[in-house]
This record gives sequence, C-alpha cells and structure tokens, in this order.
Amino acid sequence: MKRVVSISLGSSKRNHCIKTELLGEKFSIERIGTDGDKYKAISLIRSLDGKVDAFGLGGTDLYIYAGNRRYVFRESQEIARAAQITPIVDGSGLKNTLERRVVDYINNEKVVELAGKRVLMVCAVDRFGMAEALTAAGCDMTYGDLIFALGLPLPIKRLQTLDRLARILAPVLTQLPIHMLYPTGSKQERIKPKHAHIYQKADIIAGDFHFIKKHMPDRLTGATILTNTVTAEDIELLKDRGVRRLITTTPEFSGRSFGTNVMEGVLVTLAKKRPDQLKVDDYNLLLDRIGFAPRIEEWPE
Repeated sequence: MKRVVSISLGSSKRNHCIKTELLGEKFSIERIGTDGDKYKAISLIRSLDGKVDAFGLGGTDLYIYAGNRRYVFRESQEIARAAQITPIVDGSGLKNTLERRVVDYINNEKVVELAGKRVLMVCAVDRFGMAEALTAAGCDMTYGDLIFALGLPLPIKRLQTLDRLARILAPVLTQLPIHMLYPTGSKQERIKPKHAHIYQKADIIAGDFHFIKKHMPDRLTGATILTNTVTAEDIELLKDRGVRRLITTTPEFSGRSFGTNVMEGVLVTLAKKRPDQLKVDDYNLLLDRIGFAPRIEEWPE
C-alpha cells in the first residue's frame, strides 16, 4: 500500500486518515497537524523519511507565485529540507493545474456563470493559477493579499498591480516566520470577524479556507465559496452563515476534502517521478486518468 502523509503546521484537531484506491493502487492518505510547532514537523518528517512514498507540506506554502516569478519561504524550506529521501510537495504544482481546470469546469458546466461575477480572492499569490483563471473568465476581481496576509485594508483590483507589489514585497515577506503571515496551530480555529463589507459585496469568495475563515463575518447569505480543504465542521459553519454553495477543488474522501499538498503527493506517487520532473502536461494527464472532479454542494438559502 502506498502511503502519503501531510505534515501540517495547522491544528491537530483537523487530523484525518483514509484508505482509498486510485488507478489500481491502494493508498493510505493521512494528515498530521503539529499545532504550529515547526520543530515537531521537522522531527516527524525525519522519522518518516524513506518510510512513506510522499510528504505533503501543509499549513504553509513552500512557494508563492506572481506572474512568472517564484518566491521561496525561508522557514518552509527549513522544514522541507528534513526530507532527504522521500519527495515533499506543498501543492504548488496542483494549484497551477487542477485549480485552473476547476474554474473552467464550473464555468463550462454552468455551475456558476462567471462572467461579471464579483470575486473576492483572499490571497492570490497563494493560488495564482486560480486567480488567472477567474480573471480570464471575466470576473470582477478583488484581491485581498494585503488585507488577509498583512492586515492592511487595501483591496487590489488588478492582477498586474498584485504582480508589481509581489516583486517588491515577496523577497522580504518570505523571510518572515510563517505565523506572522498565515494562521497556524490553534489560530486556525479562531474567527475574528473583520472587513465584513468586503466579504458581503462578493458573489464568490475564493482561496485558502483558513484565510477565508480568519475574518469571516456572521452572515454570507447567498455566497459561493471556492476553496481547497474543509472538514464536516467547516461545512456546518458555512451553512450557519447562509452560504449557498461550496466548491472544493480537491475531491471528497470520507466526508473530507484534503489539501492540495496531499493530493499532489498522491500524483507524485502515481507518476513515479520526483516533483521537479513533473510538468504541467504530466499533472493534466494524471488528472484526466483519475477523473478528479470538484466537490460541489448547494444548500437552500
């Protein structure tokens, strides 16, 4: 049995393990949270290195993108270096392929007709492929990178503006501790409503769920959430706030949508290649063979 383990800086309350079969291979897929403790994450990776088929790095990014530039987080790189034998991925390759496909799918299948829809993308440098696809589909975009990562109430309206800001800020920000930019550990369980008007003006709220959740207002009546990983508790939270539709870019396994880092670990294992050997066409071919489809749930208002 193939084993893929996500080591996350997120809350251990979200731990999960399932067994499934993909393309004739049996998989054990597991997520282990370290409650924001990077040293525990490093220790776990070292103890499992060479004993599992792939690691996912969760609760943080190893890379962020803007345009054709890639920036590396110093602290995440320190964690990733603990894997000397087993490949480790953060989901970047899958975000740049699967998430573009999901945007095309929901538009072409008229799950949501995207042209003209007001979209709040909470952090675009984290999911630049999704941001580009939504922009190309004709959405009226608001990028919340400065709001949700840096706490500055300055929405960005154009992807080109974000690209220019990223070139200035990313080399500095990627040297900071992850917890200064992204909710880790128990912070992932807290909600401090802020910027309600920015949320409530949007038809679609897209991006990383922890960024969405961090300042989520009490009401999001009629909204569509386009995100990555959610738990059963997260779904109840969204229903309680009046969300109409949930779309997750990764499929549902046993009531849970795993993160892109986990699913990229699965694809790397199936491809039998190192992550740096996989190109966009390789990911798309595997996604076609597996038949990954987004999880879509709709609830009455």
